[in-house]
Amino acid sequence: MECRKFELTLISANQLEDVRRLFKMEVYCKVSIGSNPRMEKRSPADRHGEINPAWNFSMEYTILEEMIQHPNTMFVIKLYCKRMLGDRYVGEVHAPLKDLFDYAYHSGGSAVVTYPVRKGCADSQGALRFSYRFGARISIEKLLLAETLAGWGMP
Repeated sequence: MECRKFELTLISANQLEDVRRLFKMEVYCKVSIGSNPRMEKRSPADRHGEINPAWNFSMEYTILEEMIQHPNTMFVIKLYCKRMLGDRYVGEVHAPLKDLFDYAYHSGGSAVVTYPVRKGCADSQGALRFSYRFGARISIEKLLLAETLAGWGMP
């Protein structure tokens, strides 16, 4: 099976909708690829930026090559405001993984982009800036071998 590493860095967001009236907003992101809930990862909450959070938080995925080539595989970033009585939804960004790959392909496999944050079908609720990079295509057997050897590190 062919796969690639996909590295993502959530940089910042700006002019998000203020979903808290009494306290400071502490915004975090949940990132998923496709419909697999095991692929979801979460950033830490920014405690200072409020409607203009900054994370500079990186995460890494191993994705199948066929996910990149399929136009319906969606890359989704959902933004939430942390609260004691349940987190509040701020908005989200959707992009087909194939579009991200095609855009980055011409610049060596990486890019820095800004997408509008949407809430339902409403107009933009601010913007999210992130960078990403696609690694070289490798076979899954080589990847498993490399991870196994890395786990055998010398003390």
